[in-house]
Amino acid sequence: MEASPEIWIEKYRPKNLSEVVGQQDVVERLRSYVTTKALPHLLFTGPAGVGKTTCAVALAREMFGSTWSMNFRELNASDERGIDVVRTQIKQFARTAPLGDATFKILFLDEADALTQDAQAALRRTMENYAETCRFVLSCNYSSKIIDPIQSRCAIYRFRPLTDEAICEEMARIAKIEGITIDEKAYNAITYVSLGDMRKAINALQGAAIVSNIVTAENVFAITSNAKPEEITGLLKWCLEGDFETAERMLRTLMYDKGIAPNELLNQLYREISRSETLDRRLKVDLIDHLGETDFRLSEGADADIQMDAMLARFVRSGMK
Repeated sequence: MEASPEIWIEKYRPKNLSEVVGQQDVVERLRSYVTTKALPHLLFTGPAGVGKTTCAVALAREMFGSTWSMNFRELNASDERGIDVVRTQIKQFARTAPLGDATFKILFLDEADALTQDAQAALRRTMENYAETCRFVLSCNYSSKIIDPIQSRCAIYRFRPLTDEAICEEMARIAKIEGITIDEKAYNAITYVSLGDMRKAINALQGAAIVSNIVTAENVFAITSNAKPEEITGLLKWCLEGDFETAERMLRTLMYDKGIAPNELLNQLYREISRSETLDRRLKVDLIDHLGETDFRLSEGADADIQMDAMLARFVRSGMK
């Protein structure tokens, strides 16, 4: 059976709160709002792909029933982040009366931390003035970027990265429906590349399923342009043993033969170093310091080849010490 041409992220997006995985404590608290039909302003904060938008839409579906689409609106603050969007679109929606049996409407503002300070100040006033007709659900990756007056008006829900077990359970469910087989090592590969992000996991699964009905770890790493953990371990090993030439050849293979971006290699190296239980503490500190310096220089526009080679050289020097 061939992989479905549909985008699986949308196909398997939960339609109600009971289908949300990995955030049971948040779901239980949100379900109490559905039971009481009372809702405060909410602030969802946490990393990408963990269910913030899904929970907001599922909450509206269960709160309003068949009229949910008329009483719910989603805006992305990163599209229009200035004060004008608050004064026009948000204010216009908030001031109109709810439809059907609903006593209020819900405005979901995704990536609210992208709003400017002036826009957030205007949003605070809008939340105050139209609290009876509209409830605001704000979603962000970093709650520290939301001004205190808004945070104090919201019930804050912190979403954590999904566990490996939750991701594997969902992958197995999707595989059963789509008629594909997932190799045991592929489960580990999917959890490794997704880092608790369900969107990444589903994308990786669909990409690998298009290549073959039997999803393997090789396909997962190839589709997601990630190095295998053993390749990252090998690169680190050659550096710390002082073999700069071999480490440089491996780096070239990863960057040019496999097309892995330098920033992605830095992230994978950081994960390997920080999780290692065998590295000396002082050595680990030095290596992470070198990673941070390389990451900063790349973000400032420095040449990637020179900086990555320089990082390997600093790794070799730290290993020789």
